[in-house]
Amino acid sequence: MSRSRPLAGRTAIVTGASEGLGAAEALALAEAGANVVINARGERLESVAAAIRDAGGNAVTCYGDVGEQATADRLVAVAVEEFGSLDILVNNAGIIRDRMVFNMSADEWDAVLRVNLRGTFLTTRAATDHWRRRAKQTGEPVYARIVNTSSEAYASGPPGAANYAASKAGVVALTVSTARGCGSFGVRANAICPRARTEMTGDVFGPGPRTGDDPLSVDHVTPLVVYLASPVAEPITGRVLVAYGDRIDVMSAPAVETTVRSASRWSQDELHDVLGGCLSPPPTETTPVVIR
Repeated sequence: MSRSRPLAGRTAIVTGASEGLGAAEALALAEAGANVVINARGERLESVAAAIRDAGGNAVTCYGDVGEQATADRLVAVAVEEFGSLDILVNNAGIIRDRMVFNMSADEWDAVLRVNLRGTFLTTRAATDHWRRRAKQTGEPVYARIVNTSSEAYASGPPGAANYAASKAGVVALTVSTARGCGSFGVRANAICPRARTEMTGDVFGPGPRTGDDPLSVDHVTPLVVYLASPVAEPITGRVLVAYGDRIDVMSAPAVETTVRSASRWSQDELHDVLGGCLSPPPTETTPVVIR
């Protein structure tokens, strides 16, 4: 395996690839040797495909709504028909509809969950079904990598984005469950939480520096995606990784902070005495930083 082209001969699907992080991921995977099937709904998808081809890579476009099962099925079919296999799935498609929860409409909730979580599920379902059938046919595990895009919002709970935070929490749970449920036939699934300056996050991070390196450039995230998609990342699965600038934070699963016990059934007074002190926020509590 060439270190400069660790994905030579592999085929990857990238959703939400018409701009921002998704486009950068598609370009990086192609540079690493992968054939790429790129998905989005916008016309800018063609310019990303053209850039990949101009750089000597192979790319085909597959337009469609990731919230539709037909799109997920078509993505897998196109990968196999055009390049002979599917090896890597990168779920990047996502939207925001920010509003305080008491002002949020059911449609705004549904729209975000539909793209961010349902879309990730549908492509995961289609890909893992394909890989499971291949493993049954060959009698051995397949090469299969999933990189899902979550967000630190799943843990920080930004006050004006309950739908977004919930969708990204769901992506983490889906990723871990997929890793555990599909590992036996070769699937390795991980989630990344990128801090990246894109059109979608422009209101959060603001403009980048006028000169010098931008620590929130998408180019700081793409090496991790390529690595997780590569053969050497075989042992890594079911993990959540925050990536930005020159650092990667490895997240741990939720842990027990403290345990309290009662000699008998809890009374309201006892609950207040025991939990009131350890769960009440400190007087100097600050507003959490909103991170996407």
